Amino acid sequence: MSRLLFICPYPKGIAPGQRFRFEQYLDILTQKGHTVDYRAFLSERAYEVLYQKGRVLEKLWAVVWGFIRRFWHLFSALRADYVFVYREASPLGFPFFEWIVARVFRKKMIYDFDDAIWIPATSAQNKLAARLKMPQKVPMICRWAYSLSLGNAYLCQNAAYFRGEAWQEQQQGRIYLNPTTIDTEGMHNRLHQHNNETPLVIGWTGSHSTLVYLRPVWALLKRLQVHEPFTFLVICNQDPKPDLPHYEFVPWNITHEIDDLLRMQIGIMPLLPDAWSEGKCGFKALQYMALGIPAVVSPVGVNKQIIQQGENGFLCETEAEWEQALLTLIRSAKLRQEMGKKARLSVEERFSVRSNTTNFLNLFS
Repeated sequence: MSRLLFICPYPKGIAPGQRFRFEQYLDILTQKGHTVDYRAFLSERAYEVLYQKGRVLEKLWAVVWGFIRRFWHLFSALRADYVFVYREASPLGFPFFEWIVARVFRKKMIYDFDDAIWIPATSAQNKLAARLKMPQKVPMICRWAYSLSLGNAYLCQNAAYFRGEAWQEQQQGRIYLNPTTIDTEGMHNRLHQHNNETPLVIGWTGSHSTLVYLRPVWALLKRLQVHEPFTFLVICNQDPKPDLPHYEFVPWNITHEIDDLLRMQIGIMPLLPDAWSEGKCGFKALQYMALGIPAVVSPVGVNKQIIQQGENGFLCETEAEWEQALLTLIRSAKLRQEMGKKARLSVEERFSVRSNTTNFLNLFS
C-alpha cells in the first residue's frame, strides 16, 4: 500500500471544503492499508485569528509560521508515494512547495479544488493578503500535477484547458470529476420529519465569505415575513445582522452542526450568475438535502445537476420564482416531507461518500 501526504490550508475538522472533499475519506484510506499523513499550513491558533478584523501582527506571524511548517513538510513529501494538495500549499506568492514536490522530487501530486480559485477573490477581513495572493498559480499547478481532482464539470473543463487538454466526462484520463460528497451514514444520518412545526424555520448555512449571496434575498424574506409566520436562521461564523423581524443567528460549531441544520424546514442557497459561482459544488444544497430538508437554490453551475425542478427541490432565478417556491413549501408540510425524502435519495445515489468511494480511491492508482 501507499504512503499518502495530504497538504491543505486549515487544521482538520474545521473548514467545510476540506471536511467534505477529502477528510471524510481518510479513515477509509487507512482501512485499505494506506498510511495517511495530514499537514495543514495554519495551526489551530492561527486559524482563530485569521478571519478577524485587525490583529495584523498576529496574522503576519501566522503566515510566517505557516511557511516554516511547510518547509518541514517537505521531508514528509520525500517519503510519500502520493501528495494530495487541496487548493494550495501556501496562501501567498509563488507555489514553491508544489513545484518542488512535482518537479524536483518527482512525486505523484494530486491537485484538488472545489472553487474557481484562479479568479481573484478575497474576503473583506483580509484585503492586505489579497495583494500578495497569486491566483495565476492555479494553471501552473494544474500542469505540474500527476492528476487532478475537481468538484464539477466546469472546473474540470477549465483545468483541462490549463493543461492544454480536452476533457469529456466519460473520458477523464488524469482529470477526475470528484464531487463534493456527504457522509449519509456517519454524520448526516438523520431525516427531518416535516410536521406543522411552529414557527417554521427557513435557513441558510455558510461561511463569512459567502454571506454576500444572501444580499439579494433579504428584502424578499422581509416582505414574506409580513404575511407568513417563519423565522430565518443563519448558521455561520459571522452574524450578518439583517433587518428582519424574525431572525436567529447560530454560530457554527461542528459538535452541534447537524442539530442546528435539522431545525430548518427549508434551506436556501442563492448564488450570483458569475464565473466564481459556476465553480461552486452545491455543498449547502447537499447538506440540506441529505437531512431531508427541501432546498431552494439558484440555477447556477452544478446546482442544475443536483436539483430536479419540483421533484427534489426548486431552482429559482427571478425574485418571483423565489417567492413562489418559498410560499409553496411554507404552506405545505406534506410537500416538504415528500420533497425532502426525494432529496435525501438523490444525495445517497449520486453525492454520498458511499456512492463516490471507488471514484475517490481511484485517485491513488
